[in-house]
Amino acid sequence: MALLRSIEWLVAAALALPLAAVAQTGGRSILCCDDANGRPVCGDVLPPVCYGRAYREISPQGTVRRHVAAPLTRQEIARRDAEEQRRKEEEARRLKQRRLDEALLETYKSLEDIDVRQERALAEVERSLEGLRAREAELLAQRTEVEAEMEFYRERDVPRALVNRMRDVESELVSQRSVLEAKKREKDAIHARFAADRRRYAELIAAGDERR
Repeated sequence: MALLRSIEWLVAAALALPLAAVAQTGGRSILCCDDANGRPVCGDVLPPVCYGRAYREISPQGTVRRHVAAPLTRQEIARRDAEEQRRKEEEARRLKQRRLDEALLETYKSLEDIDVRQERALAEVERSLEGLRAREAELLAQRTEVEAEMEFYRERDVPRALVNRMRDVESELVSQRSVLEAKKREKDAIHARFAADRRRYAELIAAGDERR
């Protein structure tokens, strides 16, 4: 109803133009806009007051042919560009998630398969940890042995070879413990990764069941 009233008002405004002005259009369309006070301003070419405003194109018969929106302001352009960027980023995120979901469903046969693979990955890390702990124990024993030998030289200069041996043992101990910490973090990462895979896999399976 509001649209019909608007069209009727526009037609009435066009028909209210002086007959001479309509005749001068030579059958061309009339361009109308509302000025700052809301009054219609019309002409066979766009009146200067209509620059930067929305306007209508009206046929010589008084029917509205089209509406032309006002040019966007800088703020509106910025909002439009930001919305378009947000839309593109959201679409990229959805596409990435869809690919990840497809890869997840192709990787695992079932939730039980995820459990099996997790245990296998943890077992491999645990085997590495056992070897690292064994080497750490050897190094600690070597350090105790070197300390005992150095105790013998308490009142004398410690031989350079013994000092170098202690330095080498300490250096390897530091490296060994660094690798141990890295392997422990790897175990935590495995738990987190498989937990996330399990949760998402269950969601996809449940969604598939609902669609069926």
